[in-house]
Amino acid sequence: MVKAARRASQIINRAAHDVEHLKITTKQHSDYVTEVDKAAEAAIIEVLREAYPEYGILAEESGLAAGQGAGGDYQWIIDPLDGTTNFIHGFPHYSVSIALACKGQVTQAVVYDVTRNEMFTASKGGGAFLNERRIRVTKCLKLESALLVTGFPFRFFEHLDAYLAIFKEFTRRTSGMRRTGSAALDLAYVACGRFDGYWEFGVLPWDIAAGCLLITEAGGLVGDLSGAENYLKTGNLIAGTPKVFAQILQVIDAHRTPALSA
Repeated sequence: MVKAARRASQIINRAAHDVEHLKITTKQHSDYVTEVDKAAEAAIIEVLREAYPEYGILAEESGLAAGQGAGGDYQWIIDPLDGTTNFIHGFPHYSVSIALACKGQVTQAVVYDVTRNEMFTASKGGGAFLNERRIRVTKCLKLESALLVTGFPFRFFEHLDAYLAIFKEFTRRTSGMRRTGSAALDLAYVACGRFDGYWEFGVLPWDIAAGCLLITEAGGLVGDLSGAENYLKTGNLIAGTPKVFAQILQVIDAHRTPALSA
């Protein structure tokens, strides 16, 4: 997985010097894909399939693909360039995210911060690491002391009013709010203590699968809007230190609408 992430990063870094000449298409409103996303994804899949040809694949650009053998319990979950909008604007904050799930449970994770050469890795039951150094979530206990990170709605806006009400309360009650544009890095940064908590609605499995394992292996909690483990299906995610997680959950629950599922 690390080899695949580094292979993708070589493609991304070369293209970053010539962004203005990239072919960019729009999947939907404010959701872009470049030839770099596709080339990086192809490179990741090539490396992974060479090692494990029987594993299935769920990738952002190429979709769902079956494996070539009997390894049906295993699936790679791949985002070749999380933060494409940042990338095409020359904003140096984007990442490669690769997770391995076994029977629906993520067991291995890699998030690679391409511009900073920071490799986040985790194995279920084996801890989380940044460039081979063990990482932990912060010891933050109170929401009022917490620095939170989120993602603004950019594809779908049906929950915008609820989101703005929640954002307003967190703005008043925390040390600060940030929006970076890469969910995978947001979660990795919670895992290593740069943020105390995270919340977002409508994220996709490849955005968060690896980052969620990083957090749990670093001593944090992740859950959907009910605190359960259904976030990969619902796309609604809360994460943070154990104490901050519970307080984020309380704030969001107070503003949830009937249309906003767990």
